[in-house]
Amino acid sequence: MVEEEQTKREYGTQRLDAIMRRWGLGNHDMVLTGGTSEQLTHKQVQRARNGRKLTLGMMQKIMRVLNEAVRKKISPERTEEFHPYLHRELFSYAKGYDATWKDPNRTLYPENKEDDQL
Repeated sequence: MVEEEQTKREYGTQRLDAIMRRWGLGNHDMVLTGGTSEQLTHKQVQRARNGRKLTLGMMQKIMRVLNEAVRKKISPERTEEFHPYLHRELFSYAKGYDATWKDPNRTLYPENKEDDQL
């Protein structure tokens, strides 16, 4: 019974992790970006990356902080090209998740690092 409950809460490494790596973001960057407005902890970010099932509110908080952190990485003249990420694009267990989704921000990655999986 305990093992069955555990599998319902663990979904494996999420797309969020790959996106954060592509942008060169770590857990600490997310915590600093969230600042006082979002009150995000290292533990929350790590759980999100590793696939621990989060509430909708927490998924949206992670999404908002990620979008803010990515905007800081993009040069000011290219911020208009940035397409904000949605929670359903970051978490495989979110309603509306599409496994075939391709990151529209690939051309904005630092040093144009592209990843075929995104």
